[in-house]
Amino acid sequence: MKSVCQRGPCCTPISFSWSSGSTGRKKEVRFLTCYQLSNPGRLFDYSAHMEGQIWFLPRSLQLTGFQAYKLRVTHLYQLKQHNILASVGEDEEGINPLVKIWNLEKRDGGNPLCTRIFPAIPGTEPTVVSCLTVHENLNFMAIGKQKSYIVSGKDYPRVELDTHGCGLRCSALSDPSQDLQFIVAGDECVYLYQPDERGPCFAFEGHKLIAHWFRGYLVIVSRDRKVSPKSEFTSRDSQSSDKQILNIYDLCNKFIAYSAVFEDVVDVLAEWGSLYVLTRDGRVHALQEKDTQTKLEMLFKKNLFEMAINLAKSQHLDSDGLAQIFMQYGDHLYSKGNHDGAVQQYIRTIGKLEPSYVIRKFLDAQRIHNLTAYLQTLHRQSLANADHTTLLLNCYTKLKDSSKLEEFIKTKSESEVHFDVETAIKVLRQAGYYSHALYLAENHAHHEWYLKIQLEDIKNYQEALRYIGKLPFEQAESNMKRYGKILMHHIPEQTTQLLKGLCTDYRSSLEGRCDREAPGCRANSEEFIPIFANNPRELKAFLEHMSEVQPDSPQGIYDTLLELRLQNWAHEKDPQVKEKLHAEAISLLKSGRFCDVFDKALVLCQMHDFQDGVLYLYEQGKLFQQIMHYHMQHEQYRQVITVCERHGEQDPSLWEQALSYFARKEEDCKEYVAAVLKHIENKNLMPPLLVVQTLAHNSTATLSVIRDYLVQKLQKQSQQIAQDELRVRRYREETTRIRQEIQELKASPKIFQKTKCSICNSALELPSVHFLCGHSFHQHCFESYSESDADCPTCLPENRKVMDMIRAQEQKRDLHDQFQHQLKCSNDSFSVIADYFGRGVFNKLTLLTDPPTARLTPSLEAGLQRDLLMHSRRGT
Repeated sequence: MKSVCQRGPCCTPISFSWSSGSTGRKKEVRFLTCYQLSNPGRLFDYSAHMEGQIWFLPRSLQLTGFQAYKLRVTHLYQLKQHNILASVGEDEEGINPLVKIWNLEKRDGGNPLCTRIFPAIPGTEPTVVSCLTVHENLNFMAIGKQKSYIVSGKDYPRVELDTHGCGLRCSALSDPSQDLQFIVAGDECVYLYQPDERGPCFAFEGHKLIAHWFRGYLVIVSRDRKVSPKSEFTSRDSQSSDKQILNIYDLCNKFIAYSAVFEDVVDVLAEWGSLYVLTRDGRVHALQEKDTQTKLEMLFKKNLFEMAINLAKSQHLDSDGLAQIFMQYGDHLYSKGNHDGAVQQYIRTIGKLEPSYVIRKFLDAQRIHNLTAYLQTLHRQSLANADHTTLLLNCYTKLKDSSKLEEFIKTKSESEVHFDVETAIKVLRQAGYYSHALYLAENHAHHEWYLKIQLEDIKNYQEALRYIGKLPFEQAESNMKRYGKILMHHIPEQTTQLLKGLCTDYRSSLEGRCDREAPGCRANSEEFIPIFANNPRELKAFLEHMSEVQPDSPQGIYDTLLELRLQNWAHEKDPQVKEKLHAEAISLLKSGRFCDVFDKALVLCQMHDFQDGVLYLYEQGKLFQQIMHYHMQHEQYRQVITVCERHGEQDPSLWEQALSYFARKEEDCKEYVAAVLKHIENKNLMPPLLVVQTLAHNSTATLSVIRDYLVQKLQKQSQQIAQDELRVRRYREETTRIRQEIQELKASPKIFQKTKCSICNSALELPSVHFLCGHSFHQHCFESYSESDADCPTCLPENRKVMDMIRAQEQKRDLHDQFQHQLKCSNDSFSVIADYFGRGVFNKLTLLTDPPTARLTPSLEAGLQRDLLMHSRRGT
């Protein structure tokens, strides 16, 4: 037990006299027998006199009392929750003591009211009372006596903790901070006991007189002739007498908080937050505990930081206050050169003290070991940032402590990681610890860093490709896009195989059997084409694989494959190989994959002068004009005729172009000209005059070439003229006849002689309906079948056809007038004509009444429409 100082840091002594309330004279305390402290907040302490008096001592220290017993008072007990005092005393010699209960709130002649009196111990044999206590519920009272025995030990077994006890007033009970231990003060040691075992002991010398517990302190009053320290509580002429030493021990922190010498201590009392020492000379000495901050400052001045820490903990100082003590302790040790001890104190400040304060100290002192220990703890408490991680790893690398480095990075689970993994990977990579960096990257799924180290630092391309094959689909896809070119340059075959799997049915190599049965994922194969920029052979293998395994591959796959095949065909010298490549290219074009990108495939074929592909694409795109021009450029006369024969039905202008082409040739092309003219004549594609004008440009063409054509044309025109004249004559006769019938209808009456209904063919009965056309109907038949009251049901279909024809002619005439008007008023005549063409205005209007060989029907006069309708009805 260390003594802090003579007085100690914990108590401040105050000395004052105890004077009587009546006389005010100092009196020697000689006959006090017992003391009882009141509860906190009460106004009095109580003391009993050998003369049977009970004294009240208020905080003002003015004594008042009353006579309770005739002889003496031996025991007092004040209840904590009630203002009731219990006392034990004697009124006569040779009889058992009496117990008296005093109500301090009620008065009887100025004294407290005695509410009850009864013998302390039943029986007539006098017995001395040794102790007294009362339960707070006022139902139980315990009185101890010197002569007693155990009635039954069955339910209450005796546990002997020690064979010796202590003197009167040399025991105490500690508070909960010391687990409510029973304290026994012997002459050689102070023993602590728990209910079932013996606790620690402390070697405090001296004959113990009083033991008391106060606020976590053990107060011991002892007599020791060897020790006679100077004290303000001793008189100058009392050095020869036995002195009593009062020591206050802090058992938790193990130091003497206070020590002083007193003369004839009567008792030690605790009340009103202070410790009072009552001496025989009538003085009361008050010892007041200093506040925690004052205690700590005194300990700091003496550099007793361990005691200060223990004291702060016992006083439940907050974490900020403790951290401040740890920092001061660390600074003290650091100034003394004890860096190992200092770093341990700084570690205890983590979470409160800024780490840079500690880091700067050990960086300046070049104490890498101590700095490493601090940073390790900082990481374990998950309070480190990226800079701290960088610094710690640099410490490991400078110390070349691979074991510590591996212990730091090789954690069992993600929850145990107390540092920024990405920062650690960067530092380890920069320091050349590639294996450690790879371990972190792989275990913490930093795939990009793992691949970057493998490819850029270690150059282990096989391992990098294997690692990508283990990744989930999305990550494998992104990393192949990022590092695919490097891998393709060094290991093209293996990279191509991985890309094939990635774009068809990818499954990670880590997937189990159940996962492999599920459908895989597919990447967009077109996005990986740039990876093969310098590997055309692998690119062709990749594209052919994708076109075979995955026919619905993106269009870019087929475009690139076509380009590769055309390049190989163009640069190939071997005829047999060239023929094979030619067949592959044509097969790809005929696969139907270039319908939507016709122009791109055509450009590729033209760039590589692949004429068969060009002609095929022209034909698929119905570009018959381009096919014709191609054969014309190459003077392939027979192919020109073939193109016209094959596609002339879809594009009749091909024959006109062929005629113009052969007409411009100076060679003898009579055979081809004759074939063209024959088709033009059969299909009536050109007017004869235009044919003659076209052939007039050829100096080698003679009249014999077109003689047969002209003769046949003239004969057909003559026949057509004769047919038209005959038709005109027939129309005139028909018109004359119809006019005569109309005139008859207007001038003479119409007799209805029909006897049968034109609908049901039954005998006609009234009421009936008759029409000028000659049809008659029952009224009920007419109402059932007629669509209009003014029209004959039998003649209505034919009349409707005539009316439709008339309306069509009128509409066509109006449309012609509107077209002529817009054409004259517009500045861009071509746009007007194109607009009418787009609306199909110039298409031939076909009527159901037209005969197959009929031409355009002449317009009818407006006045003949009604007559023509009536004639049609009568004819029916």
